[in-house]
Amino acid sequence: MSDARVEAAIANWAPRFVSQGVDYNDFVRTTARIDRWENWLPAWSETAAVHAGLGAEAAGRGNSLTAGEAYVRAALCYHFAKFVWLVDLDLHRQTTELAISSLSEAHRHLDPVAERVEVPFEGSPLFGNLRRPLGPKPAPLVMLVPGLDSTKEEFFNWENVFLARGMATFSLDGPGQGEGGFHAHIRPDYEVAVTAGLDALAARADIDVGRVGLVGVSLGGYYAPRAAAFEARVSAVATVGGVYDFGACWDDLPDITRETFRHHTGTKDQDVARTHAEQLSLTGVAAKIEQPLLVVFGKLDRLIPYEQAVRLAREAKHAELVMYPDGNHVCNNLPYRYRPLVGDWMAERLGVGRP
Repeated sequence: MSDARVEAAIANWAPRFVSQGVDYNDFVRTTARIDRWENWLPAWSETAAVHAGLGAEAAGRGNSLTAGEAYVRAALCYHFAKFVWLVDLDLHRQTTELAISSLSEAHRHLDPVAERVEVPFEGSPLFGNLRRPLGPKPAPLVMLVPGLDSTKEEFFNWENVFLARGMATFSLDGPGQGEGGFHAHIRPDYEVAVTAGLDALAARADIDVGRVGLVGVSLGGYYAPRAAAFEARVSAVATVGGVYDFGACWDDLPDITRETFRHHTGTKDQDVARTHAEQLSLTGVAAKIEQPLLVVFGKLDRLIPYEQAVRLAREAKHAELVMYPDGNHVCNNLPYRYRPLVGDWMAERLGVGRP
């Protein structure tokens, strides 16, 4: 008998894996040998290790490009091995660290200017990956905000969308996200993390913190507009598959999503987790967003009702809504539509000339 949690992971996130850079053949081969949820992380870690090995072999031969591409694939597979898998928390953390180290190797081979940035934050640091484009300096900055189960290690190809258009990127693990989850839990006032990140970058000569964009996906689509409402240094904000009211979605979320949220809020049971979910709402906040706001959504989203995107676009003062009738969650079945749209829109708002 098939495991409902495995089925839910495949049904809800298969397009996301592929659009972020997991090879489709790897996805098919790996998921085909997973019969129980307990085997999800080990199976994906085996696939990740194959790519890490290919990266090491290529690096040993001096083939830096091949090595870097293999390490990106390894980082993605390690990330998706543990993204909503909480069966063994020690193994979850070890795999998180393997994703981090694999992406570090990818940066070393593919983007030597990529930099790991420590962000002072309430006694325990947060960490982000800063990448800068070729061309004139200083470059405007786009901060990429993960969601409930995404992290900075998932964003290499997403970052490239903005880098190719002349913008620097800073992918940050905030409270309850990736490394940020080692020391801090999910909190509704995500602006504290954005403010800390901007403060950490403010003195840099290669970044123009007078031109800052925020882009959030999924639950990050709540965090980004929320932060923009309270952080005046943000010039423009975009959301893809974003949440307006997470508590209103609670009953229809997959069990593994609710369990992941419970874990990252540091709560002990689902009833308490629900009360935390109800705090993640843009009610009374959306109207305070003064910046241009792009709301991108897929009407076939199985996790977040499309009406939440409509509500955000209606309540924010300077919002544009792009609704794809055939789009799924975060429109990951349509990456060739939403990614250039968001990249071009942000480049225009941050005053980047056409490359």
